[in-house]
Amino acid sequence: QVQLVESGGGLVQPGGSLRLSCAASGFTFSSYRMSWYRQAPGKERESVASITGTGGITNYADSVKGRFTISRDNARNTVYLQMNSLKPEDTAVYYCKGQNYIYNYWGQGTQVTVSS
Repeated sequence: QVQLVESGGGLVQPGGSLRLSCAASGFTFSSYRMSWYRQAPGKERESVASITGTGGITNYADSVKGRFTISRDNARNTVYLQMNSLKPEDTAVYYCKGQNYIYNYWGQGTQVTVSS
């Protein structure tokens, strides 16, 4: 059974940091490109960052470049999103996604709220 379980969300003040984790099971993790998406209230889900199976290539949305870092630990079947210098506009539900040429798997999401 495929599972993606996000954790690490919460309430943080502007300028603060959070580290999200996504633990995967039920598929060959190292063969999947992993991504983080987010969805704010009233907005469409958008891609935040992605990383290839080996971790050699990463991509970021312009809005988070220089502030967020995606990484993965294939031995632990886990992908991370380090978020620094958080802004109120980063408030959203954050989802992780695993994909290969055939399948897309989604987690249930974790809420991140940036507010003073």
